[in-house]
Amino acid sequence: MSDAALPTVAEVRAAAEAVKAALDRHLAAVERRIGDEDPDVYAAFNELAAAAEVYDELLYDRYDEVTPFEIPTPEDGVPYTGPAEPAAFSVLIRRDYAVVEPARLVAQAERVAAHDRDAEFVNDGGSAEALGVLFGEYEPDEIASRYKDFGLEEGDSTLWIAASEEVAEPGEWLGSPFGHIDPQDVLHRFDVSSVFDEEPDDFDEDEEEAAAPGLTPA
Repeated sequence: MSDAALPTVAEVRAAAEAVKAALDRHLAAVERRIGDEDPDVYAAFNELAAAAEVYDELLYDRYDEVTPFEIPTPEDGVPYTGPAEPAAFSVLIRRDYAVVEPARLVAQAERVAAHDRDAEFVNDGGSAEALGVLFGEYEPDEIASRYKDFGLEEGDSTLWIAASEEVAEPGEWLGSPFGHIDPQDVLHRFDVSSVFDEEPDDFDEDEEEAAAPGLTPA
C-alpha cells in the first residue's frame, strides 16, 4: 500500500475511540440485560464486532500491527443474533445435480412406474416428468447416496439449521418455504463443494527440499 493510500493517524485514533465507545455500550447492554435473548445485547455485540474489525484493519494498514483479540463470526461473515436457547428450528437443504445421463434417469422412472400403479409416467423423451416420479418414490437422502444410479452428477450442497422462537403454524410458510429465513438466525451451516477439494497448483519446491526427513512442511 502506498503512503498516499495509508489511513491517517487521525483515522486510526477515531477507530480506536469507536471501539471504546462500542465496549461501553456492550457492557451497559449486558448490565441491563433482560433474559438470555435480549436483542439489545446482540445488537451491541454486533456493533462491537464491526468497530473492532475496522480498527484492526486500519491499525494493520497504518502500522503493520494487529490487535490481540478476535470476535469470531461464521465463515460467511454473518453473525448469529438469534435466541441463545431456541425453542424450535428449521433445517434447510439445497443439493444441486447435473443430469449427465438422461436415458438412465428416464429408465429408472419407467421402472418405478411399472411396479407402482400410482406413479404415472409417460415417456415423452424428456427428463422433467421422470424427476417427479423418482422424487415421489425415493427419499432425497437415498437419491443423494445413489445419484449415479439415476444418471446424475453431484454439484454443491448446503444445509442450514436456523433457530426460531416457536414452530410455525401449519401452512404458514408453504407459499415461500425459504424466503422467511434471516441469515442471522442460522445457528449452523454445512457446505459441500468441489472448490474445497482443490489443491494449490504451485507447491514451493524449495520448502520441500528444506523440510527435514519424515516431516511435512507446515
